[in-house]
Amino acid sequence: MTSTSHDRLLIIDFGSQVTQLIARRLRELNVYCEIHPFQNVTEAFLKDFTPKAVILSGGPASVIDEGSPRPPEAVFGLGVPILGICYGQQVMMQMLGGQVESGHGTAEFGRAYVSPQEQQLHLLDGWFVAGAEQVWMSHGDHVSRIAPGFEVYGTSPNAPFAIIADLDRNFYAVQFHPEVHHTPNGAKLYANFVRMAGFTGDWTMHAYRDQAIAEIREQVGDAQVICGLSGGVDSSVAAVLIHEAIGDQLTCVFVDHGLLRKGEADEVVTMFRDHYNMRLIHADEQEMFLSALDGESDPETKRKTIGKLFIDVFQKHAAEVGGAEFLAQGTLYPDVIESVSFSGGPSVTIKSHHNVGGLPEKMGLKLVEPLRELFKDEVRALGRELGLPPSFIGRHPFPGPGLAIRCPGEITRQKLDILREADAVYIDQIRKHGLYDEIWQAFVAILPVRTVGVMGDGRTYDYACALRAVTSVDGMTADYYPFSHEFLGETATRIINEVPGINRVTYDITSKPPGTIEWE
Repeated sequence: MTSTSHDRLLIIDFGSQVTQLIARRLRELNVYCEIHPFQNVTEAFLKDFTPKAVILSGGPASVIDEGSPRPPEAVFGLGVPILGICYGQQVMMQMLGGQVESGHGTAEFGRAYVSPQEQQLHLLDGWFVAGAEQVWMSHGDHVSRIAPGFEVYGTSPNAPFAIIADLDRNFYAVQFHPEVHHTPNGAKLYANFVRMAGFTGDWTMHAYRDQAIAEIREQVGDAQVICGLSGGVDSSVAAVLIHEAIGDQLTCVFVDHGLLRKGEADEVVTMFRDHYNMRLIHADEQEMFLSALDGESDPETKRKTIGKLFIDVFQKHAAEVGGAEFLAQGTLYPDVIESVSFSGGPSVTIKSHHNVGGLPEKMGLKLVEPLRELFKDEVRALGRELGLPPSFIGRHPFPGPGLAIRCPGEITRQKLDILREADAVYIDQIRKHGLYDEIWQAFVAILPVRTVGVMGDGRTYDYACALRAVTSVDGMTADYYPFSHEFLGETATRIINEVPGINRVTYDITSKPPGTIEWE
């Protein structure tokens, strides 16, 4: 699905690690944008895409090197505003008649301060109110001579051309990264740029909902669609959106593998079957999964076993639908971006944990992916637009393998039951203290050790568990949540008193990296 009804901004990607953040900043301004790697942006592509403005991203290469990434020359002849960021500034200068050099003591990495020049620039409206602006630099090369037509509007100690512009052509370039958190007023710069480019901020979830429904109906026609419903936010929002578009042509298959949290299967089935009146197959396959996993301790074997069985079960129950031509998935825009190889062009395979493991090809199904233009926060906004309960939209992420990867060592039914109860107490505590929405993800892991304890006058020999809670923006990096000692003490007491089988509670304070959020 491509948004042709909105003004579009093109981000040409040169391999920066933070290019996605540019798109996030623009989407927050209700501006529709797409990221495309430089090698895919041809003159024909530009003619078809018809961007209202273009941003050239940062990147790790040196424009001085032979064969370094370049946008097509045609981009500078579009007659639209262009903003170059870091490498984007340097490649703009190199191609338009300026000069870029390496090193010589002018590299900058980290926090820097940009000072204004006397002349005014609308791109910088709201900047320099209190003097120099803090920005985030990350460059080895530097512009040593600006291209004809450009003037300087901001400087830093190691970047005399930190902010430059050619007002006649509406070309702007900065040496720093306004998209990152460490450039506090970076969002204001992007807001100024899109305002100057004439964007009206019409990219709203209400508009997207109407457009998506129309395009789903056009794509599907009168065919049947099946959806693998996990109960997570992405697949749930996709299912409700598609159901609103085509009603009973959609059948969801919810596979209950026995590795869900306490009460989760009932909650999902009740909401979708009863509240939304959807056609839903509740595939209760707990015995099959738990028998296959019983006693298994290797993390990779657990994942592969669950993945294979899920495909088998889904295929079996999907056959009950009969005549389905489409498979619905909750693929998000970051998955689409990450499926593109920067050096080798686009890949046709979305990351395996975001699709149903090769089933589209195996079953001859075509894909319906109505969320593939959205970021996670936009999916939640669309869920609110569709009327999903706030408690459901705001749920913490839950891994596909479920509790299997929160049970290091051997998996047994007893350990899973203990883990479910402990996790329920922990989440109840977090909610009671009003902390749930401050935390990206929280859960309990049951450890593969038993410890001696004393309860009353008796000796216990039970399992230890670890509490995990992290804060994060996107899950790529994370830090542990700083609970008070009072909270941890109260929670440990509740778990030990209310959950038979646990006599020791610990708190995991490892960040990511070096750790991961989940234990396996």
